[in-house]
Amino acid sequence: MSEALLLYAARRDHVARMIRPALEAGGWVVCDRFNDSTLAYQGYGRGLPLGELETLQRLALGDFRPDLTLVLDLPVAEGLARAANRAGSADRFERLDRDFHQRLRDGFLAIAKAEPARCAVIDASADVNVVHRAIAATVTERLGVDLR
Repeated sequence: MSEALLLYAARRDHVARMIRPALEAGGWVVCDRFNDSTLAYQGYGRGLPLGELETLQRLALGDFRPDLTLVLDLPVAEGLARAANRAGSADRFERLDRDFHQRLRDGFLAIAKAEPARCAVIDASADVNVVHRAIAATVTERLGVDLR
């Protein structure tokens, strides 16, 4: 749980120093990982108690939530194959077994199912151009900004 404490301390600092000021100035903020990633990786993937992680989230961030979370979904085997084909060595998570990655995927999908107004699942198994169009259409629909 000490790793989760550090993650939430860093997240709180990031929100206070970077995200809130940017939003208050009228800017947009795009993060590649936020609280859902912590719940998925630490809770669903590693088995830390979800309730404790959610309590840490509330203590660190209050009711601060993204307006939109995009979950780029792939079957585990396909995701691991793509990661293996990228330049550079695998990160510590990519070296974990398939069961971990299945729990991780299941976690992200459970989060998205629990919060459909905030989360959108994008089928990432398609061609990159198709995925791009799906992301743009979702952002346009959900946030009212035309990215097409």
